[in-house]
Amino acid sequence: MKNVLLIGCNGQMGKVVQEAIVAHPDVQLVAGFDRLATTDNLFPVYQDFNEITESIDVVIDFSHHSMTNNTLEYCVAKKLPVVIATTGLSPEIMTAMTAASKEIPVFYSANMSLGVNALIQALHKIAPILEDDFQIEIIEKHHRFKKDAPSGTALLLADSINEVLAQPKEYIYGRSGNENENAMSEIGIHAVRGGSIPGEHTVLFAGEDEIIELKHTALSRTIFANGAIKAALFLEKQAAGLFSMNELLNEN
Repeated sequence: MKNVLLIGCNGQMGKVVQEAIVAHPDVQLVAGFDRLATTDNLFPVYQDFNEITESIDVVIDFSHHSMTNNTLEYCVAKKLPVVIATTGLSPEIMTAMTAASKEIPVFYSANMSLGVNALIQALHKIAPILEDDFQIEIIEKHHRFKKDAPSGTALLLADSINEVLAQPKEYIYGRSGNENENAMSEIGIHAVRGGSIPGEHTVLFAGEDEIIELKHTALSRTIFANGAIKAALFLEKQAAGLFSMNELLNEN
């Protein structure tokens, strides 16, 4: 049984992770960290890392990216493995994460869903085959409260395609007018916001007389919570380093 410290425990995703941990036989939530104080939690919730006294085995961070540096500093100081499940990270934060991974195990993915990461592996095989003859568009849909657009997952999918192409393509965020003559050298990325959509991503390969669509739909946020727990347990066996869903999926 691994003791978990959950950063962002009272946020929208944090509450889902709480429920997933309670239902999981191999982890238990012993402490949380959140800017929002509440008396509803069944575990201590801190707003100062220095006040945490519980024995922690692994940290899961589903907070805002403004917290990520503080999380990394705490984990390095305490020599704790950490799962970073926060999106919208700046290049500076990514650099800090890489530095931290030289001292502790760090797991990072812009999307903790096993399905999305299986989709990425499929894209690695499909994209080079279709590169010369198909235009690529990515459409993502999320709930109206999502703070970043396009989503981190949409960018992750675009990056995953670009890294296997002979000629990487330019990202175009939305299209307007009729300036599409360079579409074959671009990846169009489009964001839709509305209602309570947990998350939907479609990768469209459009050829002259045929279309291929690869689509992932999140029916609930539980898939992200379960993926983060799998990542936390995966880190138990790892030395210092930076890990992603690719390593987890290929573990066996």
